[in-house]
Amino acid sequence: MSDTSQSYNDAGAALEKRSLDDGSSEHGVAKADAHHDGRSGAATAKLWTKLDLIVLPVVTMMYFLSSLDRSNIGNARIAGLQKELHMTDYQYSLALTVTLIPYTIVEIPSNYLMMVVGPRILLPTMVLLWGIICTLQGVVTSYSGLIACRFFLGLVEGGLLPGITFYLASFYPRRLLQLRVSVMFSATSLASAFSGLLAAAIIHMEGVGGRHGWAWVFILEGLFTVLFGVACFFLLPNTPEQALGLSAEEKKIIIQALHDDGLHSDDEKETRNWTQFGKTFIQPHTILLAIAGFFSGATLSGLAYFLPSIVVGLGYSGSTAQLMSVPPFAVAAALSIITAVFADRYGHRGLTLVFFSILATIGFAIFLGSFVNHTRYGSLFLLVPGTYCIGPPLGTWIANNSAPLIRRGASLALLTTMTNLGSILSTWLLGSLSPAPRYTSATITLLVFQIGILLCSVATLGYLSSENKRKERAKSSTVERESEGTMPNESVWFHYVL
Repeated sequence: MSDTSQSYNDAGAALEKRSLDDGSSEHGVAKADAHHDGRSGAATAKLWTKLDLIVLPVVTMMYFLSSLDRSNIGNARIAGLQKELHMTDYQYSLALTVTLIPYTIVEIPSNYLMMVVGPRILLPTMVLLWGIICTLQGVVTSYSGLIACRFFLGLVEGGLLPGITFYLASFYPRRLLQLRVSVMFSATSLASAFSGLLAAAIIHMEGVGGRHGWAWVFILEGLFTVLFGVACFFLLPNTPEQALGLSAEEKKIIIQALHDDGLHSDDEKETRNWTQFGKTFIQPHTILLAIAGFFSGATLSGLAYFLPSIVVGLGYSGSTAQLMSVPPFAVAAALSIITAVFADRYGHRGLTLVFFSILATIGFAIFLGSFVNHTRYGSLFLLVPGTYCIGPPLGTWIANNSAPLIRRGASLALLTTMTNLGSILSTWLLGSLSPAPRYTSATITLLVFQIGILLCSVATLGYLSSENKRKERAKSSTVERESEGTMPNESVWFHYVL
C-alpha cells in the first residue's frame, strides 16, 4: 500500500479517539481549540477556516459539477432532446434509471477502494471520466447511444457523494462537520439553479456547428468538468498532513483535534476489520437513517430531474421555464448553510431533520391541494428547501455516530445506496406513472415520504438518547476506558451526537 493511502487511513482512524474528559466529542474539540499549544480559540478557528479554503472549494466544485452533469438532462429534455431522439416518457424514465443502477451498485465498494488508493487518486479520476462521458452525450444521435452514455455516467460518478462525505469526515472533528457538509451539499441546490440559468443561455447556440442547443448543454458543461478533473489531481490533498499552505505546527494542531475526537489506531488491519464492517448493517440508528435516506433520495432526485418539467406544467415555457426553476434552489442553498451553523454550534442533527421534513411536508401539501398555478409555484419555496436541506444533516448524523473507520465508510455508502434506490423510484414516479401537470400520485407519495423522514428522525433521536443514558449508567461500573484498538460506537465511552 502507498504511503499516502496509509496516511489517509491513519487520519480517518484518528476520528475515532474519544476525549478522556467525559467521552464527548464536543469537549474534545473545545479542548483542542482553546488550549492546544497555547493557541486561543479565535486563532484555532482561523486555522479551521484556513483548512476550509484548501479543501472545501475543491470538493464543493466536484459535487457541483456532479450534480450539474447528472441532472442537466432535465434541461436538455425541455430544450428538445426528447423530441430529437424520439423518446417517449417511458424511455426518458428508463434513461434516468439506467444511470442510477450502476450509480447505486458502486457506492459501497468505492468507499473501500478509496481507503486503498487514497482520495487524491480516486476522486479526480471520477471527475475526469464522467466529464468525458457527459461531453459524449452531446454527440449522440440515437436513443441507444444516450442509454450507453447514461450507464457509464452512473458507473464512474456513483462513488463521489459517499467518497466526499467520508473524505470530509477524515478532516474535521464531529462538531465541525455539518457546516462543511452543508457547504459541499449546497452545490446540489446551486447546480440545479445554475443549470437553469446556463441552459437558458446555451440553448441559443442552436445550429452552431450543426448541433442543437441541447447538445451544447452537454458538450460545454462536460468539457469544463474534464479540465477541472485534471486540476484536481494537483489541488486535492490526501490528508491534513499533506495539505499545502499549512505549517507543521498547524498540521499538528489539526491532527491533535482529530485525535481528541476519536480513537486512533496505527494497526491497518483494525481499520479493515470485516466483522466491524458487517456490524454496520445491524445498527438500529444506521438502519433508521438509511430508510430516511431512501425517502429523501426519491424526493431529491425527483426534483432535480423533473422540476423544469414541473415548472412548464405551471404555465411557463422555454427560457422562462428554465429561469423560474432557479429561485427555489437558491433559497435552499442559503437555508442549508444557515441552519448548519446553528446545528454545529449546538451539536444537534436530528432537530434539523425534523424541521426540514416538516417544511417539506407543508410544501407538498400546498402543491397537492392547490389548483392555482401561482400558489403551486410558491409551494416550491417550501418543498425544495425542505427536500434539499435534509441531505447534509442526514449524512453528517450517520457519520458522527459510526465508528470505527470502516463502519463510517460503510454507513455513508449504505446511506447513499439507499438514497439512490429512492432516486430510481422517482424516475418512474414523476416520469410516467404520474402524469403532468398535477403529478397527483407522485405528490401524494412524496408527501408520505416526508412524514416517513420525520418519523425516522424522531425514532433515531429517541434511540440515541436512550443509548447515551444507558452508557452513562454503565460507566460507573466500568473499571477503565479502552486504550488500544479502534473504539466501536457501542462503547460506553462513545457519546452519540443527537
